[in-house]
Amino acid sequence: QVQLVESGGGLVQAGGSLRLSCAASGSTFSISYIGWYRQAPGKHRELVAGITSGGITHYQDSVKGRFTISSDNPKNTLNLQMNSLKPEDTAVYFCNARTWNGVEGSDYWGQGTQVTVSS
Repeated sequence: QVQLVESGGGLVQAGGSLRLSCAASGSTFSISYIGWYRQAPGKHRELVAGITSGGITHYQDSVKGRFTISSDNPKNTLNLQMNSLKPEDTAVYFCNARTWNGVEGSDYWGQGTQVTVSS
């Protein structure tokens, strides 16, 4: 089992910055991938950025050059630095962790944190 707790959301004007954090606890040794998703009203949840256990990062095209994903510890704290925010970045942001125990995988989600960007 992995527990995820997000923090750092809020209201910001367009062009501003926010930093999201996700604290992971429990069986973090089994995490193979961890990332950030977001879901805007009336839209599907989408992957924003992620990082593998090997440290490989990737980003959704719309956030490349503006968002940076990082981990303070390979599997315990995940951060998302969001710069040059746009109104279309407004969504609930969720931390997601995927685990693999050698036999089966599991998905874990945080409770989400609201990011609102005003124009």
